[in-house]
Amino acid sequence: MGRLLVLEGRGELSTAHVRLVASAVGVSERTVWNWLSVARREGRTGPRPRPRFTVTREIRELLALWGGNVSAVHRELVARAAKAPSPDPVPSLSVLHRAVVRDLSAGERAGLRSGEAGRRRHDVFGKRPPVYRNACWEGDHKRVPVRVDVEGQAVCPWVTWFIDVGTKVVVGVAVTPHEPARDAVLAALRTGISRAGPYGPFGGLPGRVRVDRGKEFLCRTVAHALGGFAVPVENLPAYTPYRKGTIEALNSAVEKMFLVSLPGYTRRARPVGVHRPDEVGDLLSFADFVEALLGWVRWWNTGHRPSGLASGLTPMAAWEADPTPVEDVSEEQLAFFALEDDGRVRKISTSGVRWRRRFYIAPWMVGHVGTRVRLRYLPHYDGQIEVFSAEHLDRHLGTAHLAEEATLEQRRELSAVREKKARALKADLKAAEKLRRTRYTATTTPDVPRPRQTVTGQQAQAEIARAKATALAARALPDLIPPRDPPAGWTRPRPASAARLHPDTVPHSPAPDDTNGTAPASQTEE
Repeated sequence: MGRLLVLEGRGELSTAHVRLVASAVGVSERTVWNWLSVARREGRTGPRPRPRFTVTREIRELLALWGGNVSAVHRELVARAAKAPSPDPVPSLSVLHRAVVRDLSAGERAGLRSGEAGRRRHDVFGKRPPVYRNACWEGDHKRVPVRVDVEGQAVCPWVTWFIDVGTKVVVGVAVTPHEPARDAVLAALRTGISRAGPYGPFGGLPGRVRVDRGKEFLCRTVAHALGGFAVPVENLPAYTPYRKGTIEALNSAVEKMFLVSLPGYTRRARPVGVHRPDEVGDLLSFADFVEALLGWVRWWNTGHRPSGLASGLTPMAAWEADPTPVEDVSEEQLAFFALEDDGRVRKISTSGVRWRRRFYIAPWMVGHVGTRVRLRYLPHYDGQIEVFSAEHLDRHLGTAHLAEEATLEQRRELSAVREKKARALKADLKAAEKLRRTRYTATTTPDVPRPRQTVTGQQAQAEIARAKATALAARALPDLIPPRDPPAGWTRPRPASAARLHPDTVPHSPAPDDTNGTAPASQTEE
């Protein structure tokens, strides 16, 4: 219609134009002429808009309040209209449902029901373009849902690993029995960068490392370690797993393809009413679990064919087929990649090197007593240290181990004692919380709640008095009450001021004879 109006305005409109448009849109010529008449008269070129109810800002706020429940929003609107003196017309429930479906997208409706996670399920995510090997690594932590035996205790370990985005090769892995720290990140990075056995042939320096705001990945130690090789760390926004989809796919694959078959898997389907976990004796030891996990990583790199690789290649085949040169790091530079330096200069003594109020010794220290040294160590590990010359920091003297390290039996006994104390403290805190909290009876009427236990005034006063007496005893000082005078027969110490007075005016007992038979110094001076 717009084109016909333009032709009519220039005086060029003809019946042939109308006939051509009518045949193109499949209507009669009379219908097209009627459309032109309506366009001249009402100024519209489309169908007449029908009045309909639309979702307003108030409706959106009510939907957010009621968690996307349209029926609850309709009841709220009806209740408000009943209280208002001149209410606005309230749409029917079906009209409100149609308006919500028409004006709000599926993602918005899901977000109102279940939050950001529900809304994200309706988003469209792009795919990153393919890159060459070592162009980018992605790193992440994963809590392994498998209970393993660690010195008699069942724990769920954590795995920290890095994967090459271009070839899907898992380049570095580190496993910890607890939540990982920066030492796990540095250990996984070192295994990824090194290409020497048993870590090769994958590795080298990456172009950049992509992480998701984990504090262990963004700490100063990791930034300095990678910054020394000019490798930037790309910090992705929080709660955006789709921006590092390669490592997230690996986290999902390892559970579905490997962890689900291990004993102690915590997410295994069980019969109704069976909640007893596996006994510690039936679980894998930590060493066996790490060996099995590293075996699965080798299978992933050499035998698995991920769908993201072209022509059904394995990650190893894709790595070898990529002609991009690999930038290696010498083992001399990488030997102390994950070590920290406290910056202090120490000396080797006859007891070894003192660090953190403990001594570290090694056979190579014989003959080096008095040597000035600097120490480097793994983060969060104090079992051994690396000793360097204080004059030449690149000169490695050797490794020193903790002297008088506790045995395995001692450590287990110590853990048992600490657990016993922790349980006792927990019981005390639970009892104190029970005394502090007041429990009330159930009520069926809008009335003031009544406590379950009634305390008499005498009982309350007695407990308050006991608490005050305990507090005063805890605050008592040893010299709060002055000591009594000693008996008259005791020998009193000589006052310090008497030494400054004349010898004749200060009464004192005769001094004992010297071993050589000489007189006291005061008599000699006289």
